Amino acid sequence: MGAQLRVYKRRIRSVTATKKITKAMEMIAASRVVKAQRKVAASTPYATELIRAVTAVGTGSNTKHPLTTQAETVTRSAVLLMTSDRGLAGAFNSNAIKAAEQLTERLEREGKEVDTYIVGRRGVAHYNFRERKIAESWSGFTDEPTYADAKKVAAPLIEAVQKDTVDGGVDELHVVYTEFVSMMTQTALGDQLLPLSLDEVAKEAAPKGEILPLYDFEPSAEDVLDALLPRYVESRIYNALLQSAASKHAATRRAMKSATDNAGDLIENLTRLANQARQAEITQEISEIVGGASALADATAGSDY
Repeated sequence: MGAQLRVYKRRIRSVTATKKITKAMEMIAASRVVKAQRKVAASTPYATELIRAVTAVGTGSNTKHPLTTQAETVTRSAVLLMTSDRGLAGAFNSNAIKAAEQLTERLEREGKEVDTYIVGRRGVAHYNFRERKIAESWSGFTDEPTYADAKKVAAPLIEAVQKDTVDGGVDELHVVYTEFVSMMTQTALGDQLLPLSLDEVAKEAAPKGEILPLYDFEPSAEDVLDALLPRYVESRIYNALLQSAASKHAATRRAMKSATDNAGDLIENLTRLANQARQAEITQEISEIVGGASALADATAGSDY
């Protein structure tokens, strides 16, 4: 029985150490998600105004540009998948990967060839394990992305958009990321970055009945769109990176809190079992002492006769 008690105590020490680690990770994730939320809130207005500027140029001119004009025949699309470098975040990575696979399947059913770009080691590992082709990948900055990281990711995508499809270019650009809705809700979704749907954006941006202004462009609308293209893609990717980072930290916090609570419940159960084992051991020792005393008394009474 003593051996059983030692096993319970050893398991309690092990689970207690694990609980301390998960609690510390929960607190770290909670502090990081607040910072990430602030960055998302700070970057969103710039991205929104940039979309409005692109919409103004696109609706105010007849210029055909890859930023605002859909190709007559779309033959190749690019999908940018955003995952994390680390795990311990519940279903965060699996949901994003699943959304990217569903988008890829839909594009392929439409007869389009898909080039996959991935941010984060988890997504890269998933595709490499299944021997799927990756056009390009990035990692090492998913917890705290910067605008420089967004520019690094956007550069090959912009280059692919500006190329002809016969030269390896793409007609469409999609991004799959996890949108931060709240501390308890994060949603994996796919957005089409290029070409930008001017009609939908105009309906969302302009109040009902408002007349959109007319613009004159200098030197030309095409030059303005050329200048806006990299900034638009970089700002949208940066905002998506920040959304994914905030979502990942929130998912980690939730997962670590669940692990900490489960560790507490397990310690409570093990403590109860250890107490039962200790009580059984004490009861057995008392029984042995009483039995020995009884046997000694019987032996002494027999010798008197």
